[in-house]
Order: sequence, then structure tokens, then C-alpha cells
Amino acid sequence: MAFQQKINKMIVVALVVARVVDAKNIAASASWAQAFKTATLLKTLSVNALIIGEEGVGKKSLASYILPDATILDASNYEELLLALESNNSIIITNLENSPNIKKIFELITLKNIRVVATASNLYKNEIVDKVFSIKLDIPSLKERPEDVDILIDKYINEAASLFGQSETLKISNINPDLSRNSYSLKKQVVIHYLLQNIGERELMDIIEKYLFEKLGSNNDYKNFLHIYEVPLIKAGLHKFKSQLQLSDKLGLNRNTLRKKISENSKYF
Repeated sequence: MAFQQKINKMIVVALVVARVVDAKNIAASASWAQAFKTATLLKTLSVNALIIGEEGVGKKSLASYILPDATILDASNYEELLLALESNNSIIITNLENSPNIKKIFELITLKNIRVVATASNLYKNEIVDKVFSIKLDIPSLKERPEDVDILIDKYINEAASLFGQSETLKISNINPDLSRNSYSLKKQVVIHYLLQNIGERELMDIIEKYLFEKLGSNNDYKNFLHIYEVPLIKAGLHKFKSQLQLSDKLGLNRNTLRKKISENSKYF
């Protein structure tokens, strides 16, 4: 029952993981502080703004800070967006690059004089954009904002503690922040680490069982999935005992056998 409750909570996490923290709470880096300063100014101006950057850098959070009461729609929801433009005087459009007919959207915005703050990939290029958006904010990735990473980690730890009803502090000294998707991947990483810190052996085996149940089916599955058990065991041992010689002794393996297993699974090390 306890395991199922944790799984249910992880589903909740999956639903909220895309929510970036409030704009006010990330101001450690100079680049974010400048973006926030510009956003604060935009709250008082009736101009359209385009916020560009990679996924998970805080674009939607910043847009919501500028227009806190505006309807938020993804550009891919074309018909819904058209209806919203007919009945709103301000709107937030996310993922502008996903629009199937951006020209029509921009025509409506101009015709009805709608205040819009939009977000887009930093690779997005469109010749009409400059005519619609007076201000452009380019938000750097978290890799370029290391000061903000620590703030986000602390925030996500607190959220995870609240989510799982735990009071323990997550041990993050050995975590190498996953910034592949900026705040999305970082939040997922922190929450998973928090869960694993409190997971038991039976729960861990249940997770592996559920994973393998979906994957099994070929004639060589024992060999195909052996790395799932061996790699974590060897990596944990290397971190704990600091040498292959000591680890081979602790595992009761011939040193050459251990080396062979590490070589066979080199992509995981």
C-alpha cells in the first residue's frame, strides 16, 4: 500500500514537473536578475513581448509574472487560440514555433490590438515576429546560470519533502545536476533522488519487476537486462571502495571478471 501511494505521488510529480518556479524566486544570476527587471517594467507597459530560450529556463514563469491574469495557451492549439483571441484583450501564447498558422494569429493580434506575451525556442525564426513584438527577452540556459541551479535544487527539495510528507533533508552532495532540459530535468532528478533516499529493498524490487514486465519478450532477455543489476552494483562498489581490487574482493569476483564486466558496460560508466 505504501509503495502504491509513492507511485501515485510520482504521477502527481509528473504532472507538475513542467511548472517552473515563480519568477521572483530566481534572481541569483545576473542574467536572470536583468530579465526579471525587464519583466517588471513590462508589467506597466502596453507592449508585446517575446521570451525566447530553451525549454525549462523559466519562459512561461516570466510570462505569467508579466501578465498574471492572462489566459495561457499553447500555439499548437490553433482553433482554441483563435477563439481566445476573439474574447481576450491580453493573452500568453507558449511555444510559438508550434503554430500551424502564425500569420493568421499575428493578424488577429494586430487587428484587435491584443496585448500578448509569447514564448518560443531560441532557434525560432520568423520574419513577422519583429513587427508584432517590441521587446524580446533571451533567457540563458541553466548551464549558463549556475547560481540559479542551487536555488532551484533547494526549492525542489522542499517541494519533494512536502509532497512525500518527509522531514529528512536530501543528501545532494553526490548529485551531478541534470540540466539537459534545464529546470524540467533538474526537478525530476531531485524528486527521484528524494524518493530513492526513502525507498526500501522490496519497493526497489517492485519497481524493477514492473519495468521488466513491460520489456521482456525476446529469447535472450537474461543477457539483455543483466546490466540493470550489475551496473548499479559495480558503480556503487567503486564509489564506496574506491578501487577495483577491493571491489572484486568484496563481491567475491575474480579481478579480470570484474574488469570484463566494466568493459562490457562501459557506456554506463
